Amino acid sequence: MSVSKGLVDDVLFEFLHAELVSYVLNSSKDGKKGDVTSLEYIGFSSGYRIIERLTKEWPRFKDELETMKFICTDFWSSIYKKQIDNLRTNHQGVYVLHENSFRFLRKISSGRQYLEAAPKFVAFTCGLIRGALANLGLDCTVTAEIQQMPACKFHIQVQKN
Repeated sequence: MSVSKGLVDDVLFEFLHAELVSYVLNSSKDGKKGDVTSLEYIGFSSGYRIIERLTKEWPRFKDELETMKFICTDFWSSIYKKQIDNLRTNHQGVYVLHENSFRFLRKISSGRQYLEAAPKFVAFTCGLIRGALANLGLDCTVTAEIQQMPACKFHIQVQKN
């Protein structure tokens, strides 16, 4: 029986992410449970490094919108094996990336009682986006909105210098 390498990589990535979430949230520092800021920081560091490798042969992007389009296509595809479903902007530094079936939320039940637990499964990706954009010269805040599982919206607010 032959198993495709891509499928194995996908499963390993999902297991690694699940273990990372579990480890960070169950780790104890000074008697306190871990929080999602640690997951976000790990994502930031990863995104910062990944974008460096992805863009080493690319010329610099001409503007914010071109950078965001790269994040939604090439960057997202390299990590999640698909492009982001939709990108919206107000052309004033606010971008919303819509993911209709976010990979790390698909395996969680879609019941409303699980919405409370959902943010810990998107914190790493918020950091990943923020780290990638930081390396591309865009200082921003990234938050996630989950109204109905497994859909997720990543809100990006670019900080003006």
